[in-house]
Amino acid sequence: MLTYNLGIIGAGNMASSIIKGVIKDKLYNPNQILVYDVLAHQLDKIAHETSISTAMNNIELLEKCSTVIIAVKPNAYSVLLDEIVDAITPHHILISIAAGVATDYIKKRIRNKCRVIRVMPNTPAMVGEGMSAICKNHEFEEEEIRKIKSIFLSLGKIELVDEDSINAVTAISGSSPAYVYMFIEALADGGVMMGLPRDQSYRLAAQSVLGAAKMVLDLGQHPGALKDMVASPGGTTIEAVYTLEKNGFRGSIMEAVRNCSLKGTLMDKEVQDRE
Repeated sequence: MLTYNLGIIGAGNMASSIIKGVIKDKLYNPNQILVYDVLAHQLDKIAHETSISTAMNNIELLEKCSTVIIAVKPNAYSVLLDEIVDAITPHHILISIAAGVATDYIKKRIRNKCRVIRVMPNTPAMVGEGMSAICKNHEFEEEEIRKIKSIFLSLGKIELVDEDSINAVTAISGSSPAYVYMFIEALADGGVMMGLPRDQSYRLAAQSVLGAAKMVLDLGQHPGALKDMVASPGGTTIEAVYTLEKNGFRGSIMEAVRNCSLKGTLMDKEVQDRE
């Protein structure tokens, strides 16, 4: 008997972000959401924080929910899908948010028993500033896509992409918060090297990155033009830009994106090869 509107398998950071986002946007009430995780302490924590209901196991969750988000690590997918395949019906919709796990792999593993859509969110969803890429899928009706969009809009912004491009998306939005954190840390370390207190240096660096990103989004100008607005002739900024360029700043970022994307492709292939 279907008694909940949304089911989530997994109770980690991304599951928590989704739950808090949809509740905040009033898409679902806590009593419409059912969650299960093999880690009891995580399940108890998320239930305490959000007042959602918890299932005894994944089979119960499938029996009580038709729309199910799979929010577990990629290496847990094969065991999980084998566990739930007999509980899946044609009425179910599975939403996968894992890197390196293709829709075709999931459908093959569950014997093509229901429709599957892939979404790539990122960790800034935890503060309502996420970027989620939703893979286009002709199997879904417009209203169903609208509902899926609304779930991830509650975490920030969304883009529709072809699944063939998902590994590039992973590289520039799914994984990129890690690069930005490294940049902020390096900026702050530079501030400390020049005599600033560490806490103050982190605040200065983080707010500057936040503001710069907002200008790109809000003003719609090319990032190069915005850079030129800061870099006065013969000034301090152009000296810093020269130093970054001399040390391969842009090239190293592009190579990181390339290697991250290729790793995602390799993960997809490794999953398929294990079958």
